Amino acid sequence: MAARIRKGDTVLVTTGKSKGQRGEVLRVFPEAERAIVQGAAMARHHTKPTGMGQPGGIIDKEATIHLSNLKLIDPKSEKPTKVGFRVLDGGRKVRVAKATGEVIEG
Repeated sequence: MAARIRKGDTVLVTTGKSKGQRGEVLRVFPEAERAIVQGAAMARHHTKPTGMGQPGGIIDKEATIHLSNLKLIDPKSEKPTKVGFRVLDGGRKVRVAKATGEVIEG
């Protein structure tokens, strides 16, 4: 399946406890259809100290979000949009914003 959401994209969280938050995609797990979004879906992890300079404690960390719960923010209009695909004349497949029809660079 082609990647509708990629690392570095700005997305809007559409459902869940982080609904309405915008953030940058830090990492995508295509096989699990999940992504980590900066500042969204924060989870608390209890960690042990691991050697010198690594203190233990409770650490806030981003959890993964299913890709179906994310909408890409169109770079030109700054509004959430669905993503489609188009093949250009040179045979290159590009992502396209469904709302505006603009090609999404990336």
